[in-house]
Amino acid sequence: MNKIEVSVLPAYIAEQSDPQNNHYVFSYTVTIRNEGSRPAKLLSRHWIITDGDGAVQEVKGDGVIGKQPYLQPGDEFRYTSGTFMNTPFGTMHGSYQMITDDGEKFEAEIPAFQLAVPNALH
Repeated sequence: MNKIEVSVLPAYIAEQSDPQNNHYVFSYTVTIRNEGSRPAKLLSRHWIITDGDGAVQEVKGDGVIGKQPYLQPGDEFRYTSGTFMNTPFGTMHGSYQMITDDGEKFEAEIPAFQLAVPNALH
């Protein structure tokens, strides 16, 4: 059985942001855990980033932070990355394409999460 659990912890990076010029920087720490019964390798990522004005940016690419982690059942991989937006809040979600040892490809969903400057959402 294939079951990849993804959790995300976002953070606002004030020191890299420039609100006067509508430049807001966020980091996010992702934990990918193989809750299934078969090993799986992360091949690629697909992010959908939506800012507070509804503008959508899609990001696709191989691996995450230059790696394609291989997860045995029970293993987890954690990494931190970042993005920027033109609004003080928005959302991200997406998926990872995974492959099992026998060549079966499947999608691991990345649940939607909010990116927000503290106190930007009332």
